[in-house]
Amino acid sequence: MSSLAAVFSGVSKSYPIYRSPGDRLKEIFTLHRKSFHEDFWALRDITFEIRRGSTFCIIGENGSGKSTLLQILAGILAPTTGTVEVSGRIAALLELGSGFNPEFSGRDNVYLNGSILGLSHAEMERKFPLIEQFAEIGEFIDQPVKTYSSGMAVRLAFAVAIHVDPEILLVDEALAVGDIYFRQRCMRKVHELRQRGVTILFVSHSMGDVKAIGDRSMWLDHGHIRAIGETDKVVAQYLAAMSQKDTAYLELKPGVQAAAAVASAPPEVVTTIPNIDHRHGNGRAEVIGIAVYDALQRPVHMLMPDMKVVVRISVKAHEAIASPNVGFMLRNHLGVDFAGTNTLREGVTLGAMQPGDLCTVDFHLDIPMLYPSHFSFSPAVADGPLTEYKMCDWIDNALTLQMGHGAGPVYGYLHLPCKVMVNSQLGKAAPTGSVIVG
Repeated sequence: MSSLAAVFSGVSKSYPIYRSPGDRLKEIFTLHRKSFHEDFWALRDITFEIRRGSTFCIIGENGSGKSTLLQILAGILAPTTGTVEVSGRIAALLELGSGFNPEFSGRDNVYLNGSILGLSHAEMERKFPLIEQFAEIGEFIDQPVKTYSSGMAVRLAFAVAIHVDPEILLVDEALAVGDIYFRQRCMRKVHELRQRGVTILFVSHSMGDVKAIGDRSMWLDHGHIRAIGETDKVVAQYLAAMSQKDTAYLELKPGVQAAAAVASAPPEVVTTIPNIDHRHGNGRAEVIGIAVYDALQRPVHMLMPDMKVVVRISVKAHEAIASPNVGFMLRNHLGVDFAGTNTLREGVTLGAMQPGDLCTVDFHLDIPMLYPSHFSFSPAVADGPLTEYKMCDWIDNALTLQMGHGAGPVYGYLHLPCKVMVNSQLGKAAPTGSVIVG
């Protein structure tokens, strides 16, 4: 058996772009002797190899050609030029519900997908209980797929893909729509498949996930390979380029920057909650908004090392709250509680709140040098002392931000502020010296 799972040799893919539907008809009527379209090249001269049993990640901006490449590998699209050699059974988790018939039930689609991959009905009978258990969509398994939410569709699609004994698994950003509980289960399953020697091609905008599982990575930019090699190095180059691109845009658009700063100056009370994965509490008070701003009061879209930010949380009381406590938890891409704080922890006592009262708290933070990943803020409001409080409202992962690349690599989770002093350097005749790191 070859040591290579896939080989791309000079692969390019173009799509005809017509200015109007009529131009397509004109081209057909001339029997394609005259062209009425322009060629859009989604991929240009792509050449690389994927070793069997490795995890190969593909990163890049939207529209860079990542999904097109995976669709070619899966056999959904044919390359315009070049060749692709694939060795092994492929299970693909591409677009949401890809390969599902929306009129069929989830159960019927499971068996349909199995037959497409060459598995017998008896084999799928044995695998179905495992698929149903992993998907956790309950009675919806016997309902038409068209009634599924996007999260339910991806649950079932992922459950099928990992249980049909793939030799090559393709995952194209589909997990981004899943809740954090399901994402954690999926990532654990991906690690399990890696240990079993399954070849994995993983497309994601989450640099934390890419660094966690990628043996090698490739950065695509407008259909071209910008970098390919060790994951840490490729991710660092990509994040540095994205940071430079954002900085260049602001420098070239001073008028836009100034207008945005004025327009985005936040009010005292924030009323936007970008995301709610889960919410719990007794409801006596609620979080009504969360936002993160930079030192100029502009909304933050990416965290950077040594950046000064303000995490603003607004809450509203529905009943009398004698000892309100407002805070947040910072989680990493795996859902692990990374860091957190609250007003009482910081020695700030908020006044009692009456029904209808609003309170806004600003947490001023200096962002340390964290590893490139996305981090989520989970805001909360409680009543009572730290030792015996009652939770009024907690929102899981209300706001998520990507951590950009700083100067130098990060070993582990964060780079500790460090000062190095060399008191003496040993030579052949030198007495024993000391090295102090502080």
